Amino acid sequence: MADPGMSVTPYWELTFDADGDVDGRERDRLLAEVPARAVRDLIVFAHGWNNDRSGATALYRQFFAPVPNLAAKAKLGYVGVIWPSMRFCDEPIPNFPKSVVATEAEAAPHPALDRDTRHALLETFPGRATVVDQIARMLDQQPGDQSELEEFGRLVRLLVEVVPGGPQPLFAADTLAEGVPQSEPILFTGDTATVCDDFAEALAHLRSGGATAEFSLPNPWNGARELLRQATYYAMKRRAGTVGERGLGRVIGQLAGTSPDVRVHMVGHSFGGRLVSFALRGLPEGVRTVKSVTLLQGAFSHYAFAARLPHDPRAGGVLQGQQNRIDGPLVCCYSHFDSALGTLYPLASRMADDDESFAGFDLGRSLGPKWGAMGHDGVQAVPGTHALDLATALHGPLPSSGCVNIDAAAVVRHGGPPAGAHSDITHPELTRVVLAAGRIT
Repeated sequence: MADPGMSVTPYWELTFDADGDVDGRERDRLLAEVPARAVRDLIVFAHGWNNDRSGATALYRQFFAPVPNLAAKAKLGYVGVIWPSMRFCDEPIPNFPKSVVATEAEAAPHPALDRDTRHALLETFPGRATVVDQIARMLDQQPGDQSELEEFGRLVRLLVEVVPGGPQPLFAADTLAEGVPQSEPILFTGDTATVCDDFAEALAHLRSGGATAEFSLPNPWNGARELLRQATYYAMKRRAGTVGERGLGRVIGQLAGTSPDVRVHMVGHSFGGRLVSFALRGLPEGVRTVKSVTLLQGAFSHYAFAARLPHDPRAGGVLQGQQNRIDGPLVCCYSHFDSALGTLYPLASRMADDDESFAGFDLGRSLGPKWGAMGHDGVQAVPGTHALDLATALHGPLPSSGCVNIDAAAVVRHGGPPAGAHSDITHPELTRVVLAAGRIT
């Protein structure tokens, strides 16, 4: 068991690489010790964007802390999933103390990259040090020639592209068209300067609280920095699907073989929600040990589980029907205070090269349902989905199967631009939702 400073016990960690391969010693320890500790219910939490193991562990420590008082007699075990993702280090996380470096980063002139973000890029995209240095230099210098923005876009594409023939491109799709996954989007096929202008305008809108600035053109290099951010998020989207299906799903299947009576409850934040959802697709045939899945501000398409898309009856979600692999409910907590998913996620659909979706875009409103995210408005286009507010969910039994949307805006509401409340998830109320979803008492 890892980290003696964890708030709960027994606690294990499972570390995966970008291709979904698990640390064998950690997996074997989990498989051996879960039955030895007489665990009945195992809560498996996957972080979203993060920088390192310590940040992920801090999230798990805080989220799990209320559980012993809420379910004192339950025979619980806990797993923290560690996978190679990143966030931009100058984004404050609500309820987490700010480091000195983060404070310095916030004071630095934008859109320059702070030291920790540069380090995170190097760790997340190994072998790309020269590219990261060039990107950082251009953001520092902000050259005025438009051709330099195009060069910046080329460098960003080079940073996030994957090795041909590897597994990750297969896990980037959100939908299936006549049974065939979306092809890998051609990143930034449009004019980079135009894309940067759009991102800069969206950021200015978010930072102004929705007010319209007159006679002011946002700096396109602010948008260039957001282009880099969204490109890394797109890479994490691919990686989360890979780790979920090829990694976590297989481990849970192995656990079912060695401990068939252990009830597994998966929890995922942001892209971790995508990870645990794809883990359902990676479960071996016949495994029914997953008793609940809870998505906290899930950063993937709200149509992922739909059999048919409202705007295209020939297409469906890439995870259509996978909720039926759960012997219990799929619970999706969402909040309209999540700016990362409400404004920036739809804007990033440019990466899918769908310019039509941007016709008539109004920064004062949601882009529309076509590009919505789980964490902004919940599961969509799945018949029979239940809709509850947080208070109702906490004062009555949750449905025992199917999809359940819970509006968590009553607590998921704090955070500054550009992400808004996206990471505001360490609330006892959400911990209670996880226990209720798993029928853990």
